[in-house]
Amino acid sequence: MYQMWMGARYLFGRRKQKFISIISLISIIGVATGVAALIIVIGVMNGFDNELRQRIIGTSSHIVVEKIGGLDDVQYVMESLKGVKHVRALAPFLNTQALIACDDKISSLILRGIDETLEPQVSDIGKFLKYGKLDLSQSNNIIIGQELAQRLMLHVGDEVKLLLSAKKKPEGYKVTGIFASGMYDYDSSVAFISLEKAKNLNFTAQIVSGVSVKLDDVLEANTVKKAIQEKLGFPYYGRTWMDLNHNLFEALKLEKTAMFVILTLIVLVASLNIASTLIMMVMEKTKDIGILKAIGATASAIRAIFMMVGMSIGVIGTTLGAAAGMILAYALKTYPFIKLPKDIYYIDTLPIKVDTADIVWIILAALGISLFSTIYPAYQASRLNPVEALRYE
Repeated sequence: MYQMWMGARYLFGRRKQKFISIISLISIIGVATGVAALIIVIGVMNGFDNELRQRIIGTSSHIVVEKIGGLDDVQYVMESLKGVKHVRALAPFLNTQALIACDDKISSLILRGIDETLEPQVSDIGKFLKYGKLDLSQSNNIIIGQELAQRLMLHVGDEVKLLLSAKKKPEGYKVTGIFASGMYDYDSSVAFISLEKAKNLNFTAQIVSGVSVKLDDVLEANTVKKAIQEKLGFPYYGRTWMDLNHNLFEALKLEKTAMFVILTLIVLVASLNIASTLIMMVMEKTKDIGILKAIGATASAIRAIFMMVGMSIGVIGTTLGAAAGMILAYALKTYPFIKLPKDIYYIDTLPIKVDTADIVWIILAALGISLFSTIYPAYQASRLNPVEALRYE
């Protein structure tokens, strides 16, 4: 136990060189800052990933089944899919592009024809409805996003005109509902009309773009996609919500990894301060090391003393940093006071989700780096010759 007692004395006892104490304090602050920053940044990245997943799943189905040229046998497809495991609900849809105009304001959008009875079973359009109601019973009713409504200064009951091609005349529509999903792109560029009306506009009375599939377990999307592919065969194909947003999630994953590496460098720099502290401490305690060796202390005991000093700095810094990081994360989650521009980040507040596994990895990484930084100084201390250390004393 004397190694622990000596380590505590060297770390917390009064020193001749005050400068060493200052460097030790800086090392603790550096490790704490790095750990806290890692917890916050990784938590924010997890929050972005989770928030986008929830909103993307809410605005679209789990799987989309399509065929090149469109589905001209939608009833056959829907009957076939009902027997697939994990499939909970189905709904056909038809997408087309259009221009929407009101007075002198005009905007482009994706016009989505839906079945107002089936669509709420595969997406959260009913939950997202903020004003008005999901009423597409009249052929010229339309439901638009909140961002688009604000841009065109529209309210429920207002009249708009839709233009699908230069060969057609604009048609008048009545706004019966305004939805807000929280996804800026979706709320600013998507509008809903009845499926039958969309077919008539496209002159495709028997063709739809695809069938939306809702699952009882979103994590089974890839498995169900393979089952659908095997059952329907070519030329049908399925795309999961992950396939449709692959680039976005890969970018988030890469950014999370990059931020972890960059912020780990903060802890690495702090660990260099730990090494510097120990090297100067070895120089200051040369006489003590010589006496310890002269009375029988082994090289491994000397190494243990200085490694304990370095690890104590790392443990204190890591503990303070972890506590500070979790407190800040809790504050950000409870009081979302940081606002974001919706047109850039999709969402308007800074999300945060702290996983226990991430905190464990961050703590282990910080302690591992701290331990590594103690190896060289402790090794050098253990190599001191007691005769050389005490020659001039």
